[in-house]
Amino acid sequence: MSGLKDYTNKHVGENRAQIEHHIREILKLVGEDVEREGLIETPARVTRMYEEIFGGYGIDPVEVLGVTFEENHQELVIVKDIVYYSQCEHHMAPFFGKVHIGYIPSGQIVGLSKLARLVEVVTRRLQVQERITSQIADILDDALKPNGVMVVVEGEHLCMCSRGVKKPGSKTITSAVRGSFRSHAASRAEFLSLIKE
Repeated sequence: MSGLKDYTNKHVGENRAQIEHHIREILKLVGEDVEREGLIETPARVTRMYEEIFGGYGIDPVEVLGVTFEENHQELVIVKDIVYYSQCEHHMAPFFGKVHIGYIPSGQIVGLSKLARLVEVVTRRLQVQERITSQIADILDDALKPNGVMVVVEGEHLCMCSRGVKKPGSKTITSAVRGSFRSHAASRAEFLSLIKE
């Protein structure tokens, strides 16, 4: 279930008629009969889908973290297996996978569900996996000022699986390391071992 279920892309809603028109024109240009039964409602359906899958625009990712709490916990906090869906900015093809987030607080913590909401806001845009990984790490580093942040993102990209080289099942893994995770190999190893369990 999406953490952004209450949000839609307002730009899409404001430009609904134009988007539907252009979707209809694209269907014609690829050789389809836009009057056949199965396609009559497709432009409207695609537009509604765009409102949802691009729901991260217009939302400040820092604001979704909400209130932070003072807590004298200085050990690793991990939220793993946060499922995400995004759209590749190069082909507008879907990619999806899991995000694993770990941080070592330095006096401030955040509600655990807010980490999943952050992932939703960052991924529901035209994206590349490398940027998703860095953005999540940077936002947490800036907002919480933790001792360290580590983010690992796994992704399966349909632009690679269903077209081009056509290698289904291949996964891309990216990581971002901030603060004490850079200098402490033991912290990195602990995080990596715990997200594999």
